[in-house]
Amino acid sequence: MSRVILVVDDSPTMRGMVSHTLNEAGFETKEAENGKDALIKLTMMEEGGTKPDVIVTDINMPEMDGIELVKEIRKLSAFKHVPVLVLTTDNTDEKKEVGRAAGATGWLVKPFDSDLILKVIRKVLPS
Repeated sequence: MSRVILVVDDSPTMRGMVSHTLNEAGFETKEAENGKDALIKLTMMEEGGTKPDVIVTDINMPEMDGIELVKEIRKLSAFKHVPVLVLTTDNTDEKKEVGRAAGATGWLVKPFDSDLILKVIRKVLPS
């Protein structure tokens, strides 16, 4: 059974690029277009008896941004231990600290390096 990764980004192009990279590496991906959509997808996954092994999210999105999404995920008992990686153009120490405080597991910068994102995902995957 392949590992499932939820990719959250308001850009269809970016979601597609990340999903393609992950699919090529043997992961199954689910996609959401913002934090609000991601929470809906997580609820649907939980009702179906599954959950993602890792969540990769952008920060700057409409409806609900990535920081709020991380905070909401950490409130949900079924998902509070799922690794959440932030993939964003914002690489300031200040924003990274806000992400860590919200509960983000790691931080990756766009444009992403395929090898690096795979390395980080494999590192945070639960056993």
